[in-house]
Amino acid sequence: MLVLVCLAQFMVVLDATIVNVALPSIQSDLHFSAGNLAWVINSYTLLFGGFLLLGGRAADLFGRKRLFLIGIVVFSAASLLDGLARSQGELIVFRALQGLGAALVSPAALSIIMTTFPDGPERTRALGVWGGIAAGGAGFGLLLGGILTDAFSWPWIFYVNVPIGIATFVASLRLVPESKASQLVRGFDVGGALLVTGGLVSLVYAIVKASSDGWGSTSTLGFGALAIVLLVAFGFLERVHRAPLVRLGIFRIRSLTAANGVMVLAMGGMFAMFFFATIYAQEVLGYSPLKSGLAFLPFSFGIIAGSVGSQALIPRIGVRGSMLAGLVLAAIGLVLMTRTTYDGGYVAQLLPAVVVMSVGMGLLFVPLTLLGTTNVEGNDAGLASGLFNTSQQIGGALGLAVLSTFAASHTKSVLGGLGHPATHTDALVAQVDGYHLAFWIGAVFLAVGAAAILLLVRPRDVASIDPQAAMVPVG
Repeated sequence: MLVLVCLAQFMVVLDATIVNVALPSIQSDLHFSAGNLAWVINSYTLLFGGFLLLGGRAADLFGRKRLFLIGIVVFSAASLLDGLARSQGELIVFRALQGLGAALVSPAALSIIMTTFPDGPERTRALGVWGGIAAGGAGFGLLLGGILTDAFSWPWIFYVNVPIGIATFVASLRLVPESKASQLVRGFDVGGALLVTGGLVSLVYAIVKASSDGWGSTSTLGFGALAIVLLVAFGFLERVHRAPLVRLGIFRIRSLTAANGVMVLAMGGMFAMFFFATIYAQEVLGYSPLKSGLAFLPFSFGIIAGSVGSQALIPRIGVRGSMLAGLVLAAIGLVLMTRTTYDGGYVAQLLPAVVVMSVGMGLLFVPLTLLGTTNVEGNDAGLASGLFNTSQQIGGALGLAVLSTFAASHTKSVLGGLGHPATHTDALVAQVDGYHLAFWIGAVFLAVGAAAILLLVRPRDVASIDPQAAMVPVG
């Protein structure tokens, strides 16, 4: 069962990065403009981030195994349609459908682990496997994308999901247990579902538009305001509804709220490395898609090693200590990224930073997932999983939008201060300087996350997963 749900999550995470390598080929074959090409990524992100919370709560109400299987079918079918797409509109629509499938799979998969493995060593080991396999998919996606695109063609980055999805579906029918909230559901909160999904979709869209149109644009401000209105209305509705979609009292669980806040910061910092470093490898160092994928393969190994290492650290230094170690190490990795130069080398500059960053993120993910899912009743397992996954997506999208804005602005400022027309070397130096600023800001995000753990997470908040913490006096 654990292998199956991890395999499904691996497929979802893999798809978030495998497409990046194939974007130039997709642009050439389907004649995308530079602006429209971004929607191959954005349409997936939009529905994935927007429907995660609804998908998680629906898993609680209608059955976690049922939603998991439905999500696999939707995701696999959409992957097949992506590969068969022969126009820009078709690919964008099918990618959105794929994002919807992912929004059903991810929270259902995590909630299945939560309800199968109790708090303690068993869940720690299970989430160690989950964190290593699932998070490792991000780095492996770059390599697989380069191999499939170079050896075959870009549709194969989508076709590869189909046999995996079929095998996972068939095996899950027999091996994955069914569970759902034990309390009687007197009615489905349709209004709450519409408001929270509309609010999250609007929020993700505003963040996405900020990357291209700017933070002060009409579209960014308009959709941002719409998101606030819808989410505030959702909060009021949930307070008075007899059977709310989201029980607002769940946010009084200190461990859950802290974990989601730290996840937003951590993903914002992680995307600084993943996005800018991959562009650096291809546009500055001149790597091919395949060579770029190979260059970041150590990231997958590092994050797996960190996830395995976290299981040994948690009994020794506790959940809070493991998270702090991971955040500090990841921040050091981002600082090492600022050593890159326009004419630099992979082994001396890029590789050390990738290894340190990846091990740090691996050390963080397992205890952070434990923190976000502990102290949660079984009836709210899907809701907690949906919240945690939503924080991950919102954090990544928001971090990327903020950091890319600062990086582009700094690059423009450097070029504007030259006093002469920029040469090719000048442009590369300015581009790398912009990346450096993004890496520094990402490191600050991680440092703020570490401070939040120190200030907000008390020993008794992690007592169920870190029993010795309950014996530490609070001062």
